[in-house]
Amino acid sequence: MKASEIQALLDEPACSHNKKEKSGCAKPKPGATAGGCSFDGAQIALLPIADVAHIVHGPIACAGSSWDNRGTRSSGPTLYRIGMTTDLSETDVVMGRGEKRLFHAIKQAIDSYSPAAVFIYNTCVTALIGDDVGAVCKAATERWGTPVVPVDAAGFYGTKNLGNRLAGEAMFKHVIGTREPEPAAPRADGLPTYDVNLIGEYNIAGEFWHVLPLFDELGLRILCTLSGDSRFHEVQTMHRAKVNMVVCAKALLNVARKMEDNFGIPFFEGSFYGVQDMNNALRDFARIIGDADLIARTEAVIAREEAKSRAALDPWRERLTGKRVLLYTGGVKSWSIVSALQDLGMKVVATGTKKSTEEDKARIRELMGDDTKMIDDGSPKALLSTYHEYKADILIAGGRNLYTALKARIPFLDINQEREFGYAGYAGMEELARQLALSMGSPVWASVRKPAPWAAKQGPGTVLAA
Repeated sequence: MKASEIQALLDEPACSHNKKEKSGCAKPKPGATAGGCSFDGAQIALLPIADVAHIVHGPIACAGSSWDNRGTRSSGPTLYRIGMTTDLSETDVVMGRGEKRLFHAIKQAIDSYSPAAVFIYNTCVTALIGDDVGAVCKAATERWGTPVVPVDAAGFYGTKNLGNRLAGEAMFKHVIGTREPEPAAPRADGLPTYDVNLIGEYNIAGEFWHVLPLFDELGLRILCTLSGDSRFHEVQTMHRAKVNMVVCAKALLNVARKMEDNFGIPFFEGSFYGVQDMNNALRDFARIIGDADLIARTEAVIAREEAKSRAALDPWRERLTGKRVLLYTGGVKSWSIVSALQDLGMKVVATGTKKSTEEDKARIRELMGDDTKMIDDGSPKALLSTYHEYKADILIAGGRNLYTALKARIPFLDINQEREFGYAGYAGMEELARQLALSMGSPVWASVRKPAPWAAKQGPGTVLAA
């Protein structure tokens, strides 16, 4: 990857940072990969493509340290769950055997699993020694007829976010537009079908399955969700969509922008978290498509689902209204989850913005006010200090903060990619409310905050017997 190509990805025209006087996204700096390098970002962006063999070209630690760290679900193939690596040793590096090992690894993956395609992830070691991954992929494709796609995202290129964009660049350059979609089957009700894409939707804990039936009902055929529960042939056909929705704006915004520039596909940014955001997402699809009948049917579906959601959430609102939340996450969730919590009558006292764009922050201010507390420091000390200062009732954050909450004996809810519960859509809102109520209402918190029974009976200076 040339430095000019990396800079072009940092200078993303559709990114809000570029509205500043200078190019907004920072160049890679030493230490910038803390929290995830480019390789990690590229891998987690593409791993949910379920029928692809994903091979990490490099030492085994690169694969072992990052494999399967996103709780995405598949409705069919599970090939994406098998970790594959060329497992380069020091001898391979010194003797220049990297390309040869990669070629044989591709053959083994094709012979053993007959994948729809093979993705090759470049790493720091193979980039430094100069392995021509692109040439190997081209030769393997010609030899076996299976598409072999290079994903050049060596860790030292920069941050996890840059890796997301590098993954999107690989898809746009090598995959999107290489196949035509099958014609849509006629609907029983005779209504038209419109093809759409979701970009940056990962089907964490299967949560997109809460939303999919509504798309089917409205006649919105999802050509591809890049990349949750997707298939390789779906990514190939993305160029025929009428509209793209960008779900995680910071990750794959470059794909949406390039598809608009090259194929004339309009896009918008939205969220499936919270009743209001779910309503807005459906309305935006209908508005951009411009079918008056679709707009009317969308409003009817929204009215029906809102009524059902209100009835399901009312019992939970009685327990949640007025509760105070410290939210520490990033990206689209830094504001979309705020909206969902406000729908439940809760107050977000502070939210994390370490991985948020300027547009994300603008939406946070719109939802919470200009004086809202935004947190960049995610250290345990800073989080607990904010928690107590703002008298929060629960910490909602990623799995890495779980033990911080448990040691401090405060309620906690996992909101990030490792979670076990899906919170998207109208059905997801009910699950979110249930998990919040269960966490805060658990009797364990009152128990663990009490002094131990033996400590209460002992006076000062008492020495316990051995």
